[in-house]
This record gives sequence, structure tokens and C-alpha cells, in this order.
Amino acid sequence: MSELDQILSDWHEWSQAYKPARGFKNRALVVGDYLISRQYDSDNGALDQELDNKTMETVDFQISELQEPHRSAIHCEAKNIHAGNEVFISPRLPASKGERDAVIGMAKRMLVGRLQSAGVL
Repeated sequence: MSELDQILSDWHEWSQAYKPARGFKNRALVVGDYLISRQYDSDNGALDQELDNKTMETVDFQISELQEPHRSAIHCEAKNIHAGNEVFISPRLPASKGERDAVIGMAKRMLVGRLQSAGVL
């Protein structure tokens, strides 16, 4: 799996509604907005989680800046990579597999350039 494919798979999982978290919850339910200190939270992975979130926010922004049909192609490709099989197709993409693959390839090249300039790749 290429580095871009891994990023797309991670981004797809990150963009879903349920977000598993590493470490302890940083908000106490009883006192509302009180935030606990992160001074000793590096052992629990909270700092790694924050870095992953910032990276995925950058990837999300770069994908959202793509124009159609390239944005739809990336969304569809990320779902397929995450599923491990080519099962999802978008009605916004060409029906022909050859044309669809060409659009997906162009979208991935465009995204690589954007992610390189953003410092993700």
C-alpha cells in the first residue's frame, strides 16, 4: 500500500462519526468545560492523537479544496481503499471503468501535490 493510500484510508476512518480516542477523556462530565492537564498524558497517547487529528484536518481541508469530479473520486477511492476492495462507485464519476480510473488517477496526482505543499507527504 502506498503512502497516499494509507493516508486516504486513515482519513476515511477519521472522517466517520465515531472517533475512537487514545488516552483518557480530557473533559470531566461533572464540571463541564474543565480541562485536565496533559502534562503526563503522553504515556496514554493523547499527544499522538492530537498530532493525528491535525494531520487529518489538513488532509480533509486539501480534499475539500478539490473541484468536482476529483473530490468525489478521492472520496470514493478512500472508501474503496479502506474497505480493501473496489465496491463503491459514485454517480458523479464516469460509468466506464477506464474513464473512471483516469479521473481517479488525476485526482490522486492533484492531491499528492497539495499534500506535499502542505507538508503531509
